[in-house]
Amino acid sequence: MSSMADQQRIHPVLDVEAPPQTSPTVPLVPQGTSKSDDQSYPPFHRTYPPMNSKPPKKRSRCCKCLCWTLSLLLLLILILGITVGILFLVFRPKLPKYSIDRLQISLFDLNSMDSTLSATFNVTITARNPNERIGIYYEGGSHLSAWYTETKLCQGSMPKFYQGHRNTTVLVLPLSGQIQNGTGLIMAVQEQQQRTGNIPLRLRVSQPVRVKLGKLKLMKVKFSVRCGLVVDALSANNAITIQSSSCKFRLRL
Repeated sequence: MSSMADQQRIHPVLDVEAPPQTSPTVPLVPQGTSKSDDQSYPPFHRTYPPMNSKPPKKRSRCCKCLCWTLSLLLLLILILGITVGILFLVFRPKLPKYSIDRLQISLFDLNSMDSTLSATFNVTITARNPNERIGIYYEGGSHLSAWYTETKLCQGSMPKFYQGHRNTTVLVLPLSGQIQNGTGLIMAVQEQQQRTGNIPLRLRVSQPVRVKLGKLKLMKVKFSVRCGLVVDALSANNAITIQSSSCKFRLRL
């Protein structure tokens, strides 16, 4: 009987071809809820930097004022450039020319009592205005001086006059002056003459003028003339020969 029972007992058979059985999985997130609902993190708050709703008025006004100032300055420069260009094309200005034609020495004497050197020159200057439509008013306040190296020998001034278009004016200008301790100057001049046979001099002119364009009289400006000349001697009552001379003109506003 027992053997019959053992034969009828059913033993489970393992099927190697059947897929492996897995235990049922429980969903990580219950139905009806999102994945983030199951997290326990605190809520995230984004911070923004504070922003000014209105820009500073003072800075804005300064920027506007600076922009307007620069714009007006550029406009004035443009207008001035156009005006100067038109005047140049219409009047075609040329610089005046100057030359020293003659030098006379009426006094060049050393006082033995106090070593004071007295000098009196007569300088002949020729001024030429080559412009066809521009006149020159020579105003008062001019200064004219004659120099040997760094020592001023004598000084004077130019007269007031008007020089018209394409005009040449010859001026004879007296210069006078005194030099203290003139003994050393006399010795230096004599040594220069013996060594080179000539004496270099300089003539400086500072002259305020007004320029006339057609019928328009412009504002007063100053110009300077620097002349270098070489003479054969510095002595009174003798014919002084100018061996060479040249003048340079410079305008100063």
